[in-house]
Amino acid sequence: MSGARAASRRHFLGGMAALAGVTAGGPAGAAPDRVTAFMQALAEAVAGDPALAAFYRDNGHRPIWTGRGGRDRARRQALLGALEDAPVHALPQAAYDDALLRANLGTIRSGRDLGRAEAALSRLFLTYVNHLQGGVLEPRRVDREIIRSRPLRAGAALLESFSRSSPAAFLRRQAPRAPEYARLMKAKREMERLIGRGGWGPEVPGGKLRPGDSGARVVALRDRLVAMGYMRRSASREFDAPLMRAVRAFQLAHGLNPDGVVGPGTLRALNVSAERRLAAIIVAMERERWMNIERGKRHVWVNLAAFSVAVIDEGKVTFETRAVVGANRNDRRSPEFSDMMEYMVVNPTWNVPRSIAVKEYLPLLQKDPNAAGHLRLTRGGQPISREGIDFTQFTEADFPFDLKQPPSRRNALGLVKFMFPNRYNIYLHDTPEKHLFARERRAYSHGCIRLNDPFEFAYTLLAPQVSDPEAFFQARLASGRETVVPLERHVPVHLVYRTAFTTARGQVRFRDDIYGRDGRIFEALRAAGVALRAVRG
Repeated sequence: MSGARAASRRHFLGGMAALAGVTAGGPAGAAPDRVTAFMQALAEAVAGDPALAAFYRDNGHRPIWTGRGGRDRARRQALLGALEDAPVHALPQAAYDDALLRANLGTIRSGRDLGRAEAALSRLFLTYVNHLQGGVLEPRRVDREIIRSRPLRAGAALLESFSRSSPAAFLRRQAPRAPEYARLMKAKREMERLIGRGGWGPEVPGGKLRPGDSGARVVALRDRLVAMGYMRRSASREFDAPLMRAVRAFQLAHGLNPDGVVGPGTLRALNVSAERRLAAIIVAMERERWMNIERGKRHVWVNLAAFSVAVIDEGKVTFETRAVVGANRNDRRSPEFSDMMEYMVVNPTWNVPRSIAVKEYLPLLQKDPNAAGHLRLTRGGQPISREGIDFTQFTEADFPFDLKQPPSRRNALGLVKFMFPNRYNIYLHDTPEKHLFARERRAYSHGCIRLNDPFEFAYTLLAPQVSDPEAFFQARLASGRETVVPLERHVPVHLVYRTAFTTARGQVRFRDDIYGRDGRIFEALRAAGVALRAVRG
């Protein structure tokens, strides 16, 4: 236990004994409605916090922490125990230690001291529970493209519920209940023990390795994969079939092309330290707390970092496909947010976003008025002939036209798009650029999400409302006409970003931090007091 933690614990435990000599309610036999020094100090201490002020006003400014009875003692002990376990949840224990010291229970000598300590403990309780339920950080303050808010419960309601519950059980229930959170916690513990044993050992020296190679570098590769759990230990110096299978398993777990060859990308992933992988898991736990919401019995899960889109039904993946996401540029990165998918459009028209029209197509038209001939020029919804238009007279600010691409197989949106109307103009869609799905890193779009298997995705979405979803969809596709197909039940869509996630069996998968978001989150968590741990034994 660190010095600060030991000191805060001594103050807290010492304060428990000190409470026996001070009463929160004033002299014995005092009238119940008498304003005591405790009550006055408590009211003053919570006056600037609406949640605390409302709770104590409603309960008559009575203590829930600092009373003499067994229930208050049980609450104090439960809170202390939860704070001791804060590192299990990758929460900033140092912040809670400081708060315990500020509560300063060991120096209580009067009712006013007791009132201030009561307020400090309730404030500490809410800080801890808010962190556990909804995250330590405010997402948008870390990265403006993470368009989420912490899912926090009202503080007065939390204190009221806590005061009427078994305190230890209540605190245990505040962590996210999603199975992914529990699996990440388990992965975190295992990684901490691994780091305590020295991690994965030496890095694999540079240069390509392929089946048939032999020597010290092959031994280093084998040792690394053994330490990572991808194969059993052996004394072979050969890049043999078992080693190739282990390399392929590693590649699959890291979103790499599973060719069994250790090229630059695979080597780079192999040599990522256990500490960096632990940091990714800790960030994923924080992200799970941000997503501690009702996600929908059926929902669409878009993992931007994994370039994947899945349909989740009752907690199980029922459909999954590769995706292309926004390029890593300021105006193209795909944001993170949740919305409701309402309809799909078969044979869509591409209404070119104005930013693309003026930044990409206007310069082409200024050079050649017949450029981008697949696009139609419109104004006020009416077709406009390009003939006689001098495009050089327009700037990005005053370009008066809209650009549209009619339905076709060459349409930038492909043959279907899936709409969850939002202010960011993000949606899922088909694409004619199928070759991009063969690449490991698939960040090429202007922000929207392109699907490798859009028809199958459509069939999955339509299955609850039509008896033959494939025939239904294909009939509308064959018409060649733009057709809107409403979803009878709107489907939640969650655009998330996970560089560490687990399978249903608990295996951990890692991806590159393509936008640098998780790196910024981890630095913010460290600044807040979250620390990497190595656990021995």
